[in-house]
Amino acid sequence: MELRGRGSYGIVFRAVPDEAPETDAVALKLALHLEDARFAREAELLSRIHHPAVPRLLDHGHWQPRQTLSFPWLAMEWVDGISLYEWAPAQRPSSRQVLQLLARLARALEATHSAGGLHRDVKGDNILVRHSDAQPFLTDFGSGHFLGAATLTGPAFPPGTLAYRSPEAWRYIPRSGKIPAIPYSPRPADDLFALGVTAYRLITGKYPPVPNPENDEAWLWLPEQHARWTARVCNSRCIPELSALVSRMLSLRPDARGSAREVAEALEQAARSAGREADVPLFTGEEPRPAGLFPRPQHVIVQRPPRPQRWSWLAAAGLGGALALSVAEMLSVSRSEESATPQLAEQEESMEARDGGTVAVGDSALTAQVAPERSPSVLSPIAVEVPPKPLPGQWRPDGTGRCPSKMQIAINGGCWMKQPVDPKDCDAEAGFFEYRGACYLPVMTPPRPATSDPAKRDDSP
Repeated sequence: MELRGRGSYGIVFRAVPDEAPETDAVALKLALHLEDARFAREAELLSRIHHPAVPRLLDHGHWQPRQTLSFPWLAMEWVDGISLYEWAPAQRPSSRQVLQLLARLARALEATHSAGGLHRDVKGDNILVRHSDAQPFLTDFGSGHFLGAATLTGPAFPPGTLAYRSPEAWRYIPRSGKIPAIPYSPRPADDLFALGVTAYRLITGKYPPVPNPENDEAWLWLPEQHARWTARVCNSRCIPELSALVSRMLSLRPDARGSAREVAEALEQAARSAGREADVPLFTGEEPRPAGLFPRPQHVIVQRPPRPQRWSWLAAAGLGGALALSVAEMLSVSRSEESATPQLAEQEESMEARDGGTVAVGDSALTAQVAPERSPSVLSPIAVEVPPKPLPGQWRPDGTGRCPSKMQIAINGGCWMKQPVDPKDCDAEAGFFEYRGACYLPVMTPPRPATSDPAKRDDSP
């Protein structure tokens, strides 16, 4: 029916079934790249998440304009609304309304994390607020991941948006600037930090300082300096309770942020208990465009793909109207596998125009067709680390802390054997666990000897 948006990997249309146009519309997301494996991953993740603030996956498949071409697509619940940062200045919500909105989004993250997934690109452009009831929806799980999914990106960072990157992710790159061999492994705490950045910009109209220790404004993240730029300092209409919870999500220490469930409960409690000042609109409608107290987040230089070529045969294939014409305009016949450079510099496109820039520097397939490079691995996207206590039946070190063999090492109260496996192939499905960039197998206690009657045993070969 109409084109509603375009991202790095797909375009979104409002669509209705051709055989039943009177039915409710759906959001039809069509891949920009042939056989884009991200779409299968997104479909699987959405199928695992069941929450009213996450659009439901209705169907998925492949569109084949020609026999040799195949573009994945997803059909999802349609949300009739606008992006969060467009909604806020127009509707002028109060602190209580923002607390309730953030709580619903935190609950959506709770459902995502409970399903073993991560969103990895929480930001205002990926949050829609429905016109009818001002309910927020967390959308666009195209950069998401879940435990056991195939790794599609390389060092150093997974997909995401620079302005929303967590402090621990920034610290992952050493001062030398050398890209580590093992990609950064995001955690649920990264999603919560991104939600904190979203909340901060929603309330203040600007991004918080970049938590990159190499940046000039890094000193603003010192504990004694944080009070200089809280949400309430930048917007006096913000109540202290809301400001404190935003600061909590922006904590330097991941554990200080808490889980998505804990954050949601704190937001809900603050919304219930706040006084009348919580009902004062956060905006007057006369606020000037924020100039930003701090340097804007840096951009990334991305090698541009070739200019899209028109597919003259596409419209002639009888594929119909706006869809065929729009895709003919926007799709490229071939896109070279150009990687995003790790060098940080000014990008030609304005940060404000794309909500903090495009996907993160670590997405080496930013402009490329994507296919899984190896079998599903959990180390790169979601590391499965050595558990905090021994596994059932695992050999434990003796009183002196030693394991039975010199080849074994004691970790977290259990004995482990280091494996000569490339860290990229440290696959949990094979029983491996990751510890400090290496792969280990648990050393299990030997089985007890059989206690059955020897006379009844079958000793035949």
